[in-house]
Amino acid sequence: MDIGVVLQTTPPSSRVVDLAKKAEMFGFSHVWTFDSHILWQEPYVIFSQILAETRNVIVGPMVTNPATRDWTVTASTYATLNEMYGNRTVCGIGRGDSAVRVTNGKPTTLATLRESVHVIRELGCGRAVDYNGSNIRFPWASKSELEVWVAAYGPKALALTGEVADGFILQLADLSIAEWTIKAVRDAAKAAGRDPMSIKICVAAPAYVGNDIPYMREQTRWFGGMVGNHVADIVERYGENSSVPKALTDYIKNRQGYDYNEHGRAGNSHTTFVPDEIIDRFCILGNADEHIRRLTELKELGVDQFAVYLQHDGKEETLEAYGEKIIPAIQDLGKAKQ
Repeated sequence: MDIGVVLQTTPPSSRVVDLAKKAEMFGFSHVWTFDSHILWQEPYVIFSQILAETRNVIVGPMVTNPATRDWTVTASTYATLNEMYGNRTVCGIGRGDSAVRVTNGKPTTLATLRESVHVIRELGCGRAVDYNGSNIRFPWASKSELEVWVAAYGPKALALTGEVADGFILQLADLSIAEWTIKAVRDAAKAAGRDPMSIKICVAAPAYVGNDIPYMREQTRWFGGMVGNHVADIVERYGENSSVPKALTDYIKNRQGYDYNEHGRAGNSHTTFVPDEIIDRFCILGNADEHIRRLTELKELGVDQFAVYLQHDGKEETLEAYGEKIIPAIQDLGKAKQ
């Protein structure tokens, strides 16, 4: 199992680059960032600097969307970074949350998401594609390689992921929900004639290494609010008695709005509705042994990468604990089972 990290591009950008360099030093495989151009700094500019100052990590957004950028511009950005730094990018994409809602926009339709995945991947891999009535390609990008991973929660989005995506991003670490979503993605892939096991599975959630559980809960309660935005969309679309697990939907009943000015921030003021039980299920909190236990369970479900949301006040300590104890333990587990 790979271990990645998810950073906010909060100024100063040099701090983001420094954390990315530390992550590579400690053995992290991927450096993801939020992509919300009004709330934080532009990630692709920072990706370029991260790639310039590292050797191995793969960078990408968790997640971009089809609405805020022309798809050909998005693809050209990846292909350019790949030419400069040697195919070290991945495109995480979804329907859109903070990047579109903060300007009073709405997430795109699944049909739009499906089309964008195809256009971005084909162009990002140097292949020709039909776009707006024209057949286009980047003649300079023949060596570029790009995978597109889709973030999803609801049944239709999970089906789309299985049908067209190179990878699936689930933004929470609950074992039962992970099992349900992974099965939905793989079933859809099989029905579409694809190899279900070819789709990479990435689980992303806050992880905080320490012993003061009540304190760590308060540092990560924001995550239940962020996930709640997507869950609210699912409940609105499918109703309260759909096939979506109650373990995912029940906790938002007391949700009352959301302030995107506090999006992804520890200690924000609008996530008091999130109960401790949700934090304990969605996040990974505790000592190194607890992280190893939870990651082992995810690995046994077929998860290929766990990405640590690092939006709390224990950034360096958590990176170091993962580098010194947790990543080696997970790697040793994989070797022992070969």
